[in-house]
Amino acid sequence: MSDKIGCGIHGAGRVSHQHLKAYINNPHCEVVAISSRTEASARRAAEECELPDATIYTDYEEFLADDRVQLVSICTPNHLHADEGVAAAQAGKHFVMEKPMAITLEGVTKLDAAVREAGVKTVVSFVLHWNPSLINTKRLIAAGAIGEVFYVETDYWHGVGPRLTSWKWVTTRAQGGSSYLFGGSHAVDAARWLTGLNIVEVAAYAGGWDERWEFPPTCVGIVKYDNGAIGKIGTSLDCVMPYQFNIDIMGDKGTIRDNKLWSRELLPEANGWTVTPAILPNSGDVRHHRFQDQIDHTVDCILNDVESDVNIADAVNTHEACLAFEMSIEQDGATVKLPLGN
Repeated sequence: MSDKIGCGIHGAGRVSHQHLKAYINNPHCEVVAISSRTEASARRAAEECELPDATIYTDYEEFLADDRVQLVSICTPNHLHADEGVAAAQAGKHFVMEKPMAITLEGVTKLDAAVREAGVKTVVSFVLHWNPSLINTKRLIAAGAIGEVFYVETDYWHGVGPRLTSWKWVTTRAQGGSSYLFGGSHAVDAARWLTGLNIVEVAAYAGGWDERWEFPPTCVGIVKYDNGAIGKIGTSLDCVMPYQFNIDIMGDKGTIRDNKLWSRELLPEANGWTVTPAILPNSGDVRHHRFQDQIDHTVDCILNDVESDVNIADAVNTHEACLAFEMSIEQDGATVKLPLGN
């Protein structure tokens, strides 16, 4: 019996290959199984990642019943995540889940409950937690560089373009969810993670021009945080421009704009922005994302029996905020308070 963590992939699409490569490169991991709706896609992933000994499954229950599988990456379409996460937790499997973890409040609630009951380790794939520029921002705020935060603004602007034809399911409400859940959840998570704040109230409006989407592709939401701070979180899937992820955080001692710092506390004699060269979150291509760091983090959590700061429990507020934005949009900008279950 191997002393390595047995890893399995469920859903063998484009992003799964990045998970597979990260597991292969982690010395504590061994990829033992690949599960997919079709045998052909699972075998293709195994071949491309040079895993001839991985067991191929087309039945998720059989995959979860494999005792060798201890850690699962769930890389399937959005609407399947919640049920598949519940099943993984009930089977006693640790898991990494591509965002969003659910596209309904019911899905968020039952997934959170199942993970709490099972006690498994989880990570939701908000990969910007390992982006170098955002790590710098997180540390600067934690060190008091900008003081008490009173305004937080983030944007996910990703004009998806013609390649969307290869995965049309994301355009539907029933499978894709919404503009916020599709990609805007990265902006919601970043606002929360960087500042350590939770969202307690939102109001939002929507627009956009691209009729391929069953939901409004461009949305803007006003946010109130649990320390009284306010801000804005936007998302656009039909913008005509290169990918852009904006971050603006104001405190009573300074401001951070992307990788630029103005700080009375640290740099009182500065007469302009201080720019920190670092890799920015400037691409939506999964090959640009730091999956290796994410998988290494997940493995460390398992080996050291600690909870991730981006686990299912933490992601509840992010997903409830995304759902609350949509509720507000449907009610012509009405205020929606969180948590939604209250």
